[in-house]
Amino acid sequence: MSFVVAIDGPAGTGKGTITKLIAQELKLVNIDTGAMYRCVTLQALKQGINTIEKKEELINIAKNIYIQLENYNGEQKILLNGEDVTSEIRSIEVSGFVSPVSSIPEIRELMVDLQRKMAEGKDVIMEGRDITTVVFPNANVKIYLDADVEERAKRRYKENIAKGMKETYEEILDKIKTRDYNDMHKEVGALKIAEDAIVIDTTKMSIEEVKNKVKDIILERWK
Repeated sequence: MSFVVAIDGPAGTGKGTITKLIAQELKLVNIDTGAMYRCVTLQALKQGINTIEKKEELINIAKNIYIQLENYNGEQKILLNGEDVTSEIRSIEVSGFVSPVSSIPEIRELMVDLQRKMAEGKDVIMEGRDITTVVFPNANVKIYLDADVEERAKRRYKENIAKGMKETYEEILDKIKTRDYNDMHKEVGALKIAEDAIVIDTTKMSIEEVKNKVKDIILERWK
């Protein structure tokens, strides 16, 4: 019998960071669903595909790539066809194309099936855009993290600066607004708040405060 924690929310709300911290503290298996779509996107770009007009080729890539989520000394590594692409899938190029790729229904179906298989018989925590509504609508814990779009852009700008990525705050803000619109208007797996999800506004909260709040909610349900 598995225990599933599902976390949804738009980009820049701290989902990835919180999920990693909670997974480490509560010994939950962290299944990074966003990374899986990024792997499909990265492989497409490597093959010179940068438009969803080549839908069949993108679907074929999703069918044939091999994705592994491995833990090394407490840190999760993303392997694509046996190669460590943990950093590469976070590039500006991948970030700019992943939303259109993940909006293709056939690719979502393939990835959702893989995500469910990865979670079978395990105590897991998963974050993404449709985990509480599509992937695991019967999850034991459903949380929706949110924050003002300006605050989310500031966070992403700081992250990019730390990584040496050169994008202005205005460019990032515009991209996040576009990403929000695309994610909320997808034909399949649109970003929305599940009726029974607990909403946490992280705008004025530190990572530590968000982590503790999420952890308390999980422990209450787990008991």
